[in-house]
Amino acid sequence: MAVKTDIEIAREARKKPILEIGAKLGIPAGHLLPYGHDKAKIDQAFIKGLAGKPSGKLILVTAINPTPAGEGKTTTTVGLGDGLNRIGKKAVVCIREASLGPNFGMKGGAAGGGYAQVVPMEEMNLHFTGDFHAITAAHNLLSAMIDNHIYWGNSLEIDERRIVWRRVMDMNDRALRDIVVSLGGISNGFPRQTGFDITVASEVMAILCLSRDLADLEKRLGDIVVAYTRDKKPIYCRDLKADGAMTVLLKDAMQPNLVQTLENNPAFVHGGPFANIAHGCNSVIATTTALKLGEYVVTEAGFGADLGAEKFFDIKCRKAGLKPAAAVIVATVRAMKMNGGVAKADLGTENVEAVKKGCPNLGRHIGNVKSFGVPVVVAINHFFSDTDAEVAAVKAYVAEQGAEAILCKHWAHGSAGIEELAHKVVALAEGGGANFAPLYPDEMPLFQKIETIAKRIYHADEVLADKSIRDQLKAWEAAGYGHLPICMAKTQYSFTTDPNLRGAPTGHSVPVREVRLSAGAGFIVAICGEIMTMPGLPKVPSAEVIRLNGDGNVEGLF
Repeated sequence: MAVKTDIEIAREARKKPILEIGAKLGIPAGHLLPYGHDKAKIDQAFIKGLAGKPSGKLILVTAINPTPAGEGKTTTTVGLGDGLNRIGKKAVVCIREASLGPNFGMKGGAAGGGYAQVVPMEEMNLHFTGDFHAITAAHNLLSAMIDNHIYWGNSLEIDERRIVWRRVMDMNDRALRDIVVSLGGISNGFPRQTGFDITVASEVMAILCLSRDLADLEKRLGDIVVAYTRDKKPIYCRDLKADGAMTVLLKDAMQPNLVQTLENNPAFVHGGPFANIAHGCNSVIATTTALKLGEYVVTEAGFGADLGAEKFFDIKCRKAGLKPAAAVIVATVRAMKMNGGVAKADLGTENVEAVKKGCPNLGRHIGNVKSFGVPVVVAINHFFSDTDAEVAAVKAYVAEQGAEAILCKHWAHGSAGIEELAHKVVALAEGGGANFAPLYPDEMPLFQKIETIAKRIYHADEVLADKSIRDQLKAWEAAGYGHLPICMAKTQYSFTTDPNLRGAPTGHSVPVREVRLSAGAGFIVAICGEIMTMPGLPKVPSAEVIRLNGDGNVEGLF
């Protein structure tokens, strides 16, 4: 029997009107702004009125380091939300929005898979409610106002060599990474070198996802450092008087999006900061709103736990005052085999020894998450090629780490395939074992924060950084930014900065190539290795096969 594709399954969904989904959470129809029949935004007035309500329990879904074998973190997030509702809990799923660039490149959609999906699938992976377009417009308005200010006399004395604010677009285009603007003569301004990043890498995206409300959003936008003068004095967004207009452009984008799972359970899909250069989580306002409306909120962090969960805990939870009740680490037998040295082409063959050899990567993540004081359970996302002996090997290894691994078949069976995990998550969350604390205190010096992450999470021996980087960090401390958390930008494929080094390596060094101040978002970015903020398309991009069929439906997106 042929296996249905994700989009075929999504098209068969029996969706309920979005007003009905809102009613399940107690949201009156008058406080929903529908976008068609199956998606809506929740207005700010309703959200503000929830302030006095108690919060539900927050469950984080994270994963091992991603491999070409696939782990299924979003699929497990959606499946667990459905599973919790199946066992009688009022649960809400919170995930990120998808970026157009990866969809037309090689990553594909970002709304789950199989029978654990959020719908409407096509809209969510294309323009959705226009949030990313609004972020793109707000970001580029600021870019335009910088060049316009210089053109009309430059009263702020901006040093054109020290403009740090680039432009963005939500598409992969390597040709725009480094460009020269304002060519063509006096009327077009002063030529200078700049470039484009992808929209998800914009600080505006990170700001929107960390802001509590519109007033907080405008304040953070004003705090953005866009350039420096010749004597290295910072120039802020508010100096250019751009923060008010940017907030106007982001007014609707700031409102969380409500959609539904295939099983008609509520899902908030809002925001999508780059998981390398930013914190990689859905918005604070979506998460905190969901916590006021549900008993359980299931959310995910970007990439593996060494990047995603660490940033979720040390940036998002710290900034928003969130305290996770439990964490789920997603792993697959296939990924364990890849970490054990098996080539992708050979993953369908049973190899228990390779599974055992690859398990230390999972073990490292278990220990790391536990170090934040959060109870952990492992979800083994099932593939048809998994054998009983391979699954048993993973379960035995996890038991040795003081945790439990549960086989989950939500991709094939929806909530019915993940009931056991749902019960375990409830037991952990209600068992009172959570004692969450970030990895480091606010007052720790910035370089020491970087060292703490590198040594405790990556198990590195040392951090390598030039004197210029250390001096820059000290200068930021002197300027009042020393309390900010660190956002590590490194490869997601390894605990090291070498993407090809899998497993659980020790004895390595973490070189910090550059540090950047995201004053509006409220963190310091430490760039380790080569991190691309404007991806390129692959040799054969997905865009080549995406089209409308004779019925007017999208084909090739998944």
